[in-house]
Amino acid sequence: SEKLFVEMADVMVAEGWRDAGYEFVCIDDCWMAPTRDEHGQLQADPKRFPSGIRKLADYVHSKGLKLGIYSDVGNKTCAGFPGSYNYYDLDAQTFASWGVDLLKFDGCNSDTLELLAEGYRRMSLALNKTGRSIVYSCEWPFYLRPVQQPNYTEIKQYCNHWRNFYDVYDSWSSIKSILDWTALHQDSIVKIAGPGGWNDPDMASIFVSLSQLVIGNFGLSWDQAVTQMAMWAIMAAPLFMSNDLRHISPQAKWLLQNKEVIAINQDPLGKQGYRIAKDKKFELWERPLSGQAYAVAVLNQQEIGGPQNFTFSFTFLGNGLACNPACSVRQVLPAVRDWGVYSWVSSLSVEVNPTGTVLLKV
Repeated sequence: SEKLFVEMADVMVAEGWRDAGYEFVCIDDCWMAPTRDEHGQLQADPKRFPSGIRKLADYVHSKGLKLGIYSDVGNKTCAGFPGSYNYYDLDAQTFASWGVDLLKFDGCNSDTLELLAEGYRRMSLALNKTGRSIVYSCEWPFYLRPVQQPNYTEIKQYCNHWRNFYDVYDSWSSIKSILDWTALHQDSIVKIAGPGGWNDPDMASIFVSLSQLVIGNFGLSWDQAVTQMAMWAIMAAPLFMSNDLRHISPQAKWLLQNKEVIAINQDPLGKQGYRIAKDKKFELWERPLSGQAYAVAVLNQQEIGGPQNFTFSFTFLGNGLACNPACSVRQVLPAVRDWGVYSWVSSLSVEVNPTGTVLLKV
């Protein structure tokens, strides 16, 4: 309801979320009335959004925030509301006239893959034609993948970020499956990511949002929440929280607003990170950053037992260049620690909790 989104926008300002960099308040599926109006335009559900989307957008903008909305490439949304098929231009104009700043465009109920692809292209062109800057969030590759390998070069021409994998759930098995899938497919997806177009580990509507950080809900332990935040930063993933900011623990808030982690995620070089080593239950990931720095994550996939040590050589990092001839090492998560200066041939041993991650900046 509009009341919920107004309250969430208020909290985003009052509790420092906007200042930390979270700027979009996004409406997902089910916001619409069951039918279009007499002019064929989409309309908001009159009971839950009595003032209409334009009024809500004005309010959100007055708080220094932006509004996101949802539609679908097919003739119906995933929840059965009117889709944008055959209405791409009209819907784009409608969203622009309401002052919308982001469109999540789902892929349900498209009859063929050809119509799906054509719909994603057409909505991209329709949004550009409005003259309003609207972030275009696609699910194109996710719906192609079961049948064919997505052409990411083409997808990036049309979309600002795109979903690759299943809905994220508030569970460790879900986070783990996303990381496993990303590592398995990194050769095809990492190189395409960069300013203007990003891989989205997930964009689900399970928790009212996209690419979700499910931190601050109930299903993840503290170590698993740290892992999600660290790895989403390594993967250069859009950070969309799906939680109730009116009821969030101070610990989860500290993690989600962590300036050093957000700076890694938002690094202007815009390169996505990747896995460089797997040793039993440990994984070593790196992400090139601006200023010749690297973000490094040590992930412990072990689910039982206590903390374990993992030792790696700096010659591993950045094809041997990250620490040549020397580098400083700072730990960002799970707690801040300065490790000092190391030479190119040194090793570092870190202690990592089960299902936890240590995030370093080198």
